[in-house]
Amino acid sequence: MSITDWIVLCGTLTFIIGYGIWKTRGSKNIEDFLLAKTMPWYTICLSIMATQASAITFLSTPGQAYDDGMRFIQFYYGLPIAMVIIAITAVPLYAKMNVYTAYEYLEGRFDFKTRTLAALLFLIQRGVSTGITIYAPSIILSTILGWNLNVTNIIIGSLVILYTVTGGTKAVSVTQQQQMAVMMGGIILAGIVIIYKLPADISLFESVQVAGKLGKMNLVDFNFQPNDRYNFWSGITGGMFLALSYFGTDQSQVGRYLSGKSITESRMGLLFNGLLKIPMQFIILFIGLLVFVFYQFHQAPVFFNKTGLAIAKNSVYAGELKTLEEKYDKNFIRKKDEVNTLVTALKAKDQQAIDNSQGKLLEIKKEEQTIRNDVKKVILQASPDSEVKDVDFVFITFIMTQMPQGLVGLLIAVILCAAMSSTASALNALASTTCVDIYKRSLNPHASERHYLKASRALTIVWGLLTILFALFASKQDNLIQAVNILGSLFYGTILGIFLCAFYFKYIKSNAVFIAAIMAQVTIFFLYFYSDIAFLWYNLIGPVIVIAAGYILQLILSEKEQTEI
Repeated sequence: MSITDWIVLCGTLTFIIGYGIWKTRGSKNIEDFLLAKTMPWYTICLSIMATQASAITFLSTPGQAYDDGMRFIQFYYGLPIAMVIIAITAVPLYAKMNVYTAYEYLEGRFDFKTRTLAALLFLIQRGVSTGITIYAPSIILSTILGWNLNVTNIIIGSLVILYTVTGGTKAVSVTQQQQMAVMMGGIILAGIVIIYKLPADISLFESVQVAGKLGKMNLVDFNFQPNDRYNFWSGITGGMFLALSYFGTDQSQVGRYLSGKSITESRMGLLFNGLLKIPMQFIILFIGLLVFVFYQFHQAPVFFNKTGLAIAKNSVYAGELKTLEEKYDKNFIRKKDEVNTLVTALKAKDQQAIDNSQGKLLEIKKEEQTIRNDVKKVILQASPDSEVKDVDFVFITFIMTQMPQGLVGLLIAVILCAAMSSTASALNALASTTCVDIYKRSLNPHASERHYLKASRALTIVWGLLTILFALFASKQDNLIQAVNILGSLFYGTILGIFLCAFYFKYIKSNAVFIAAIMAQVTIFFLYFYSDIAFLWYNLIGPVIVIAAGYILQLILSEKEQTEI
């Protein structure tokens, strides 16, 4: 990175953190620190979007598109429906009970043990997944700057802890406005630069056509396959239930719209999130698609993680690696020639030539993938502990090698802003849930407001340190954005089932829903380890089990009570 990049990066981060600390200083009680019911709808909307748009979104999603095309967009097709449902049902219920956390509502509807179970499931899931959101930008800085990975985790975690401890919920929401502006502005600038760097005689439309002929413009897939992670049916059902659980029961999101100054403001924030999220995700995926097209005309690295590649080059396997790189070079020359042939055919609208060129390119693509797989095997031979999944390094490699000075620093700031925004929301939610649902409810129920304010700040620090430790878990995952979604799906279905029973199934009482929730969680873990059902379906399976088992158990328990009477 150049001096200009460092100035842009440090200046952006310093302004956002300093502004957040100054603007939100002086929380006097726990309500001000954890709720801060003063936010307009647009702040809520941006805060919700920024919370979900972690560094993983800007680091891993373009790589996902590069590797697997646009089909990941289907994951979000059910989200707008979920926003409407939550705005109609959950928002007024939470507001009526004036709760600090979503799980506080469950005790009023069911009992203490059900509230505690849901809170603990959230704390486990969100604590670990926050570790992944810290780890994502740590990969970048440790790879680019040569920093120690653990030191990088500590630095990023400490920056977030600093302003989250100072200003609480208000600091999170206020800083997320600036972070969201930096994130979207930076990613759009990156797209403009990529388009500019494409060959002068190829239009954007023709670039998209090339991507489509190579199987990357797969925006909608109506084929129903339970083991397929991303198709229309898994997105509109499993994705909807995941969104219902995430936005309706996850305190990191519930806390964002609980801070609204009215029910209307909270509802509008959610609904605008539903309108804007899919276009936002499309833009980020489209950036990855453009990177893919760029590398059809310019040679991509044979392996995107330069650290892993360097280890193999300095080992006894260097000769084998060199042979593979030579094959890769020759393969690229063939690919580039054939891509140019395809573009010529597209311009001439010669369908026979298009089909012929498409077939050849798909064969060349298979050969390229075979070479890359062989390179990964060599890297593993040279260093068995190396991570050979390099999808998350695609976009950052492009940034570091192709972007002009200044913009590199801005895009690194984009990724760090995304990391801070989602991590800050998570830490605030973890601290509030631990303080309100565990500490205040069970361990120390009669302390002063000032004591709980201090406890909330202390718990923010504790969770910050714990999530840094959880970041070590992330290194074992194939793709970071999938890791977060899988982890969420393991728990969200059960939590959503509990809340659906609370909202809509008044017949089901506390004991029945508690037992049913445990049954659902055990079933989901079993499916994860012993079946090939795609993880999105867990978000549907979980609530179905909780509701069905809860209803049956309530019948049994009611009959037993009547018999005893």
